[in-house]
Amino acid sequence: MRAPRECGSWFWDLEDVSQHGLDSALAVAHRMTEVLERHGLLTPHRLEYGWYVLDSGGIDVTTTLALTVPLGDSHVSERVLQSRPCGFPDAEVDDIHVVGPGTWIDVKGESRREPRLVDLSVSPAPVSLTAELAVHHDIWGWFDFAGKPHPDVYQRNAPRLKAALQELNSMLGVDAEPGEATHFGFATDLGIGTPDAYEDGSGLDLTYKL
Repeated sequence: MRAPRECGSWFWDLEDVSQHGLDSALAVAHRMTEVLERHGLLTPHRLEYGWYVLDSGGIDVTTTLALTVPLGDSHVSERVLQSRPCGFPDAEVDDIHVVGPGTWIDVKGESRREPRLVDLSVSPAPVSLTAELAVHHDIWGWFDFAGKPHPDVYQRNAPRLKAALQELNSMLGVDAEPGEATHFGFATDLGIGTPDAYEDGSGLDLTYKL
């Protein structure tokens, strides 16, 4: 099950280590995706991004671009700009989301493919370049969404997320800042935190919010 809000998120402010702008944002997205793909967390299939007009705001248009070439290909930036809505010639690209499936490991140790196992976005905003990673599934935490401990699932998946976050921090040259907590969990520096358990060892049942 996938929660409607994130169980945890991590934010990188790249102002001091990367230039802003579309080309730089796509380059960062490519490098981050390479790390996540090595850990089996994200295989990029498409990009999704909105548009805004400077000093006016969003224009309520979202573009989906299939990745028929590798994300690191020099033509991707050109294809993104060519997809600009014709009615808004001054529109700029908003947050770029890299969309694709990832692999998680179940209680039997079998690998399972899951759409949007992680969400990766990079912002080419003119102020500064930023990136964010978010997760929406309970496999990264000690408890499932029903509040039942699932240590086997946790131990097969949480270390993979931790390793990916460590590698991303090292590659980007900036440590991620954990995002705000939601009903479905909270992030620590390198994973999902474990809330206090009830006397019987169970956690909070969140299935009514799914």
